[in-house]
Amino acid sequence: MNLVAIAWKSICQRGLASCLTGVSVALGVMLMVVVLVISGAVRSAFNQNTIAYDLVVGHQRGGELALVLSAVYRVQPASENLPYLYYKQLQEDRRVVSAVPMAFGDVTQEGHFPLVGTTAEYFENDYTPGKKFLVRGNQITGHFDAIIGSEVARKNNWDIGSQFQIIHGGADGTHVHHEMFTVVSVIKQTGTPNDRTVFVNIEGFYAIEGHETPLNEVEDRLKKFYASDPERLEFALKQIEEAKKHAADEGSHDDGHHHHHETPDAAKEVTAVLVRTRPDHHFDAINLSAELKEGYQAMAVNPMNSIRKLMTDVLGNIEMGLLILTAMIILVSGISIFVSIYNSMSDRKREIGIMRALGARRGSVFGIVLTESIVLCVGGGIVGWLVGHGLAIAAAPTVVERTGLLLDPWTLDPMELILFPVLLGLAAIVGFLPAMTAYRTDVADALAG
Repeated sequence: MNLVAIAWKSICQRGLASCLTGVSVALGVMLMVVVLVISGAVRSAFNQNTIAYDLVVGHQRGGELALVLSAVYRVQPASENLPYLYYKQLQEDRRVVSAVPMAFGDVTQEGHFPLVGTTAEYFENDYTPGKKFLVRGNQITGHFDAIIGSEVARKNNWDIGSQFQIIHGGADGTHVHHEMFTVVSVIKQTGTPNDRTVFVNIEGFYAIEGHETPLNEVEDRLKKFYASDPERLEFALKQIEEAKKHAADEGSHDDGHHHHHETPDAAKEVTAVLVRTRPDHHFDAINLSAELKEGYQAMAVNPMNSIRKLMTDVLGNIEMGLLILTAMIILVSGISIFVSIYNSMSDRKREIGIMRALGARRGSVFGIVLTESIVLCVGGGIVGWLVGHGLAIAAAPTVVERTGLLLDPWTLDPMELILFPVLLGLAAIVGFLPAMTAYRTDVADALAG
């Protein structure tokens, strides 16, 4: 009979104590695996290499991270909008290859998915470097056309031709807009926030009843924004004056119905602009960002820097705290194994004496006790690893539905590769003292007792 078989028989004789110590190790390893799987999914979702734009341009009010979370990840609303004219201004900049407007506000009545007004150019660009959108259907051309993400289609059971309404939450409660949007395309799964987003024609976004900003308010914002650029301000204010006259004429012939009419550019606003600069001019993005800080009430944020800071300062610290907690659980489990085996030595003294009398060497007895520690520690670790990944598999659909994070339960984190060598070392440390006690057992005293 080999050492493992003898050690296993000894573990079975102390079934309850052995089971409890093994479960404690399994629990610690399971928690560590779950933490690593979830943090891996979060790192993947917020990976700075998955952003295909050089700059995110938004209003100065609000922090840089808030702007990126709003424009790229749709996590929180932006604090203030930019003039649409400024988006057009960025388009004309020789350093800019692509400028894509993003207008946020409202959610779908079913599922409460965020609504984003944009242009067809958004889907012509990469959604992540080197990866194009795969869209089934047509582009958005009509005012009330919509392109939906894969999660929106799955959860709401929508497809091309489906119609829906949107809601707007305000101080007076939730307001349902009467406009009906029609799904013209469905985006294949990307593993990004696009999967949980509904995109509409930005011109249709402006045409929604209640989305008009009062012209006097727009005028005040333009005066503040273009305070250092009187030429552009004069151009914008002329459009506002014309819009006021048009509104006054329309008011005098009001028939009680809402009419969709062309909104002048000066009266439009965007939440953010996603900018790609010339790929062969590495300083374009830096220069453009610096100019904005000195000129208009806008800021250009490098999304990679903001996400890197988020991952390091916030998510990284949370992940490290959870890993330290699970490591402490595993360490306490190792101490429990030590206490369990060490306390059993007095009960097994006669058993060890008989083994020695039958010809077992001191080294064999030492090896049996050390093997018990290894079987409990490593065996519990294997069970915990399997259960941890099993829980991740079971939870993956729910996590995707609720958060949009794509979990790959069987992705191995590099830290998992050192987990079992660490458990083996821990088992050797906690089993050494009980094994030495067995090694030093005097045969005569053991048999006499």
